[in-house]
Formats: sequence, structure tokens, C-alpha cells
Amino acid sequence: MYNDYDGVQHDYTRKQGLVWQQVFLPDMAPAEWADREVLWNAVEETEKTKDSRLAREFVVALPVELNKDEWITLLTEFIQTNFVAEGMCADVCIHDTDGHNPHAHIMLTVRPLTMEGKWQHKTEKEYLCVKGGEERGFTASEFKQAQANGWEKQYQYKVGKKKMYMAPSAAQTQGYERVSKYPKSTKYGRQNPISARWNSEDQLVLWRTAWADEVNRCLERFGHDERVDHRSHAERGLDEQPTIHEGVAARALEQKGIISDRCELNRQIKADNVLLRELKSLVKKLMDAVKNTVPAIAEAMETVRQKMIIFWYQLLHIGAGKKHFSDTLQVVQSDIKRYEDIVKQIKVKVRERRALLEEKKATSAIQVFRHRELAQKISGLTEDIEELKSEKALLLNQLNCAYDHGIAEIKQRITSMENSLNKLDQQGKKYVAELEAALAQYTELQQQAADMDAIELDTACHSIRPNMEHKTVQRLQAAFGVKFDSRTLAQSRRDVVEMLDKSSEPVSIRRTIQQLQGQQNKQNYEKGYIQER
Repeated sequence: MYNDYDGVQHDYTRKQGLVWQQVFLPDMAPAEWADREVLWNAVEETEKTKDSRLAREFVVALPVELNKDEWITLLTEFIQTNFVAEGMCADVCIHDTDGHNPHAHIMLTVRPLTMEGKWQHKTEKEYLCVKGGEERGFTASEFKQAQANGWEKQYQYKVGKKKMYMAPSAAQTQGYERVSKYPKSTKYGRQNPISARWNSEDQLVLWRTAWADEVNRCLERFGHDERVDHRSHAERGLDEQPTIHEGVAARALEQKGIISDRCELNRQIKADNVLLRELKSLVKKLMDAVKNTVPAIAEAMETVRQKMIIFWYQLLHIGAGKKHFSDTLQVVQSDIKRYEDIVKQIKVKVRERRALLEEKKATSAIQVFRHRELAQKISGLTEDIEELKSEKALLLNQLNCAYDHGIAEIKQRITSMENSLNKLDQQGKKYVAELEAALAQYTELQQQAADMDAIELDTACHSIRPNMEHKTVQRLQAAFGVKFDSRTLAQSRRDVVEMLDKSSEPVSIRRTIQQLQGQQNKQNYEKGYIQER
């Protein structure tokens, strides 16, 4: 594609994974715009400012259940209904580089079109005019009629040492001098109402809803049971933790056998969600079926107990992950800071040495002592620079050996780890809430069993506990795989026993959990438990 704006020929012939492309035009658009080069050069020609927005892009994921023709049908119906019918031109491409991530890029024009096929304005300048002490905004076209009705533009006039906006008629009577030819106007002008609607967040939600509806209609039409939902987990009332976007870089590392932090976090989230669904379903069934009998109460209490052990195991595991990320961040950030300090020192010393070299060059040869003094200083700076360069190379080598990235990429990795820490914090809060709910259930079951024989209930609990604990181990092993740790499970059991003992005391559940978390963090630090893992 040749760009008239900068005279550059852009070559996309080596672009891989292009499945299909099409330009969609509304009825009022010129027919020659079906050529994408002509279309986008027409857009470039209209936009005059250097920071103009030329297009709006949508990237939509295409269902892997559909084939190419069905993708085209889905996109065509969605684009014609939601964009072309509104007066936008749409340039669409389907990409599928590896057969696992089909998606479409939809580039849309951002200016509305008139019925004659001309671009409308995005915004119009709005002048703040006055009449009888009232101020009101008018566009250039509106001002002609407003001026006939007595409205005047306002200009800046010099009033003493100040500058004030006022109408020319009022300024002339006072003899003030006008200091600017530009009339008073609003800061951003008046936006085209069509553009304002297209740019609104409400419209974005409507487009997302329309895409989900169109995808589901196509899936149903072509005989697939799968469905999509554009809403967030919170809007859908789901307690499960959503996964994060992994990206191509993380996937590429995984294919090379290198564990990516983002992929590892997603595996943890998926395992957590599986456990959460199983436990919630199991406890709900038991609570619904509980009657005031010793076996039923004992089974419900042991189920809740094992549920609490799993939740506390998750919290301990999350704590270990947070400690790992925090330690790594501390080391890497320290190295990065030292690296940047060395770079600054090198620049300063190189500048000083250059100045001394210039001074030595300009110094007369007969000034022997000054020449010797300058030579010594230059020699000292040269040694300092070489030492700093060696330390810089060593630091850079350590960072690159550890992470196989440059400084800029390592900084991005730091940001990614900080985001992962925040994600783990959110998971921790979720499990604390679930733990509180489970403890409340256990307390409720204890109250139901208040009138029962305590020895009989305790015997019933102990008789079914081994089988329950065996199932807990199996669940955790299935969820965590090789990362399952029996010591963490043992610690979780001890902490839950302490938690259940304290639940009868007049102490809040959250404070009990916080106390145990504090104790566990201290033990991990003192015993080096996390570091061993």
C-alpha cells in the first residue's frame, strides 16, 4: 500500500496467516473506496492535525468450532448490522497463523459520512458569546443567526494590568485595547453527536453484547453447543478467579520448555477454580441433605473441615508464590538500580576525561607540571571508567544469564511480576473469604449438634476422617501435580485445628485467620521453609 501522506510504500506481502480480507462500505461511500489503499489515503487526506485518530480497531476472537466460510458469515452479519449500517467503512482481515488462535482485525473509519459521501466533522469550534450578561456557546454556522439576534463574540482586552474577555461593543465604550484576535471558545469544541455516541463507553458495551449474541446465534445455527459471554465474572455472579492474558511471548517460552510466570499463574488459577467448584458443589449437597442425626452431622462437619484444610493449603501456597516473586523482584530491582547508577557514573567520568583531554591539548608544552597533573587525572579517570565498565558488563551478564532478556525486557518482566503479585493478593482475599464462610458453616453445624451425645459425635467424626483426608490428598495432588507438598498439607491441618479451637472463643474469624497467617509467615522466615521449597 502506498501512503500519499508520507510517500512510503508499505509492503505486507510477507505477512503470514492471512485467511480472508474484505472492505465493507455504506451506500453513501464512494465506490472507489473498496480499494483499501484509496480508502485510507482518503482518511489521511481529511485529517489535518499531527495527532489525529485515523481509525478505530476491533480485534475479535473467532470460535474454533466454526470453519472459514462460517467465520465469514459471522463477521459479515455483525459488521453490516453494527458498523456499516451506522455509516462506517470497515476494513476486515482474518488471521490464523497456527490454527489455534483464529481472530479478525476490524479497522473502522471514525468520521461520519454525509448522504453525499463526504466526511463530516468530528468536532466544531464553539464560540462563547454574550448577550445581556448571558453567555452561550455557538458553532460557526449557528453564530450567523445568533449574531442577527444580538449575540456577540468575546475577545481579550487590556484592562489596566489585566486581560479580560468582553464583547467589542462594551470594550469600545470604555476605550480598551484588544490584545488578541482570537475569540473566546470552549476548550474542546462541540463534538459531532454521531462521533460522541461511537466514542462512548455505553456504545462499546452494546457492541460487545452484539458480538456475543451474533457468535452464539452462529454457533447454534451451525449445530454447536458451545456459547460465549461478554460479561465479567463479577457481572455474572461467579466466584471463580478469571485467568490473565498470556500473550505470544509467554507461549513461546513455554514451547521452549521455559516456565513463564503468566502461564504458571494461569495454571494455578485454573487448578484453584476446579477445587472451588468441586468443594462448593459437595458442601451444598451435604448441607441440603443434613438432618439432625449424628452420622449426617458428622459427615457434614468433616466435609467442611477438609474444605477448610484445602483453602488454607491454597493460602499457604499463594504465600510461597508471593515470597518467590517478592525475593526475585528485590534482587532484580537492586541489580537494575546498580546498573543504572553505573551507567550514569560512566557518562559523568567520560565527560570529565574529555574535558581534561581538551584542556591538556590546549595547555602549552612548557607547562610541564600542569601537563603531568592532567595526565595523572586522565589516567585515574580511565581506570575508573574501565572498572565501571567491567562491573556494568558483569551485571548485564548476570541479568541476561538469569532471564535471557535485555534491560528493557527485564523491566517489563518486573512489571509483569508486580502484576502477578497483585493477582495473588486478590486470590488470597478470595480464599480468606471462603475460609470465613466455611468456618461459619462449621460453627452452625456445632450449634445443631449441641444437644447430641458429644462422645458419639466425636467417634463418628474420627471414623470417617481418614477416608476424607485421603480424598483431600487426592484432590490436591490432582490440582498441583508435582508441586504438591505434604509438609504444607501437614501445616494446613495443624492450623485448621487451631482455627477450629479458636472459633468458639469471642474472637472474630478474620482476626483468627490473620493471626495464623502472621505466625505462618514468621515460621517460614525463621525455618527457611519457603526457600527450601
